[in-house]
Amino acid sequence: MHRRIYLRWLSVLLAVLAVAACAPTRTTSGGAVGVEREQTMLLSAGEVNSQAEKAYKETLREAQGKNLLNRNAEQVARVRAIAQRLIPATGAFRSDAPGWRWEVNVLSSKDVNAWCMPGGKIAVYTGLIEQLKASDDELAAVMGHEIAHALREHGREKAGQSAGVGLAAAIGGALIGSYYGIDPGLGQKALGTVGDLAFMRPNSRGMETEADRIGVELAARAGYDPRAAITLWEKMGRVSGGQPPQWLSTHPSHESRISDLRIYADRVEPLYAAARKARRE
Repeated sequence: MHRRIYLRWLSVLLAVLAVAACAPTRTTSGGAVGVEREQTMLLSAGEVNSQAEKAYKETLREAQGKNLLNRNAEQVARVRAIAQRLIPATGAFRSDAPGWRWEVNVLSSKDVNAWCMPGGKIAVYTGLIEQLKASDDELAAVMGHEIAHALREHGREKAGQSAGVGLAAAIGGALIGSYYGIDPGLGQKALGTVGDLAFMRPNSRGMETEADRIGVELAARAGYDPRAAITLWEKMGRVSGGQPPQWLSTHPSHESRISDLRIYADRVEPLYAAARKARRE
């Protein structure tokens, strides 16, 4: 009897905790591109940002130790100048974002890559600049895309999803084990596999699309041609060559991504025209 009462109350408690944890959050306003999806955050922003800052400092420390940090002063100045135009535009999506503790550095690497950690910690790789022969507009496109991930707190959302799937698996396995006397690890293993394929991957594709759309608006508001995102991803397609099928990929295919970018670059064209006019005056 006590065991049944305990399990009943445990079920109620878990249900209450699940409802509280799944309260929808709006990290950004929709902007002209209309990104309106509500998000579920299972971890605190402070916790994620603190860990991200530690990881960023460690990355810079390691790069500096290998003489790979900010080796080309001209490249560093160029990337930071683009960032200084993009950062004020983040206020269109989050009023707090222009005041973040932004950092922008260039890492010497053949990788065609860039990223922005939670809280505004940016790294651009020299491979992106040199292999793609990227224009300022194209660099603004990729940097805007990465900044968009930080604005939407996709890293925090993904970390919470991973933790949530793991927690759900552990709870599910424990309850199955207590009722039926089987190994709780079996339930955890099954849910972990299903959770990855059916839950995590589609969200990752959605996050990439959100970042694409917000990125073109950030570029446009900063006075960079939003259509450069199209030429950038066309170049990326030529560099990356083959890719996995879209349904099993965490990123949209190049074809669907470029098609979507055309639509949203056209949508923010008036913002680009206004920004260019303001810079001339």
